[in-house]
Amino acid sequence: MLDLAFVRANLPLVEEKLRARGQDPAALLGDFQRLDAERREKITKLETLKMQRNQKSEQIARLKKSGENAAPIMEEVRSLKEAIEAEQSVTNRLEEQMRSSLARIPNLPHESVPVGKSEHDNVEVKRWGAPPTFDFQPKPHWEIGEALGILDLERAAKLSGARFAVYWAEGARLERALINFMLDTHTRENGYTEVLPPFMVNSKSLFGTGQLPKFAEDLFRCVDEQGYQEGQYRENDHWLIPTAEVPVTNLYRDETLDEVKLPIQLTAYTPCFRSEAGSYGKDVRGIIRQHQFQKVELVKFTKPEDSYDELEKLTANAEAILEKLGLPYRRMLLCTGDMGFSSAKTYDLEVWLPGQNLYREISSCSNFESFQARRANIRYRPQGKGKTELLHTLNGSALATGRTWLAILENYQQADGSVRVPEVLVPYMGGQTVIAPR
Repeated sequence: MLDLAFVRANLPLVEEKLRARGQDPAALLGDFQRLDAERREKITKLETLKMQRNQKSEQIARLKKSGENAAPIMEEVRSLKEAIEAEQSVTNRLEEQMRSSLARIPNLPHESVPVGKSEHDNVEVKRWGAPPTFDFQPKPHWEIGEALGILDLERAAKLSGARFAVYWAEGARLERALINFMLDTHTRENGYTEVLPPFMVNSKSLFGTGQLPKFAEDLFRCVDEQGYQEGQYRENDHWLIPTAEVPVTNLYRDETLDEVKLPIQLTAYTPCFRSEAGSYGKDVRGIIRQHQFQKVELVKFTKPEDSYDELEKLTANAEAILEKLGLPYRRMLLCTGDMGFSSAKTYDLEVWLPGQNLYREISSCSNFESFQARRANIRYRPQGKGKTELLHTLNGSALATGRTWLAILENYQQADGSVRVPEVLVPYMGGQTVIAPR
């Protein structure tokens, strides 16, 4: 969430940044200036009434102490109390309108983010590894997986419907190997602390990271006794997590951290659940776009002045996984029109898929600056200062294991239909070096 004082003082800049994102400032901000002015006027009037009430109350105490008649002043206090209650109701309504308005405004892009309308305006900033060459026509992962007997989409559809998968035998083992390899790398080499969070969260958590209220249709909500209503962020309702970013970031919601503990680096494996609203007809083949998939996530809590250096480090940590696996990729700097709602700057890592002859996103690494911290009320206490400040949050996939799984199948496929196991995964596969047809 943006800072109200910042929006008030920099309204033309905010409108410019929103237009760069492809958003209509008028639709998002509404009559911001009028609402803000009315709200401030009511707050001033309310405080004046409270001051008058307090002064009258002190006067009553003096009159009673001297034995004088305080009845007329007491009547004035009763009238003031009624006026305060009426003004408080109006002020609360205006405060809620302002909060709702701010909650729907996306983060503002960092100055280094290129202006653009769509993914076609993203900028490639790095490319690693040469795509493999084959002396046969490479196949897509869904054909490879089915032929090997390790990927079963037909039975998954019987169990759960479209956009689900069943992994068999070495397929299931490969997914588990990837999860363990990623967690071991991040904890042993990169200094992250592993955490295993709940896979269901409440509305407050989803509001904190920016999924609610705007993206409710993209989520799976559990049927609780009291369902979610927009603007009501309950502690006793439940949603399936769309990413580990949500529970891990909210671990410190409504907390103040000591500066000496920053940066805090956490990594988590979780399944992720997404309704994929609006994606009908997209990526219907294979396991590119699923309702349920696994992912290893990286989350950082940093001082504001360090957050962009930490973004580079976090992105490099994700890239290192791809490099250790020998998977060619490119790093893309997302333009203003293709960024996520909460992000100030995002790098996408796209892995090469020879069976489809294209690069596909496998990781998204973002700096949210103070946007999530303000929504979730996560602060830190700078050394030598009494006042707390909002910290910066970052996160990135390192990596989406399902897409890594399919990238291995497509890049390591052999002419006889088998798939070589990347060298770094052999110990996690019990020494197995090849996945052959069953």
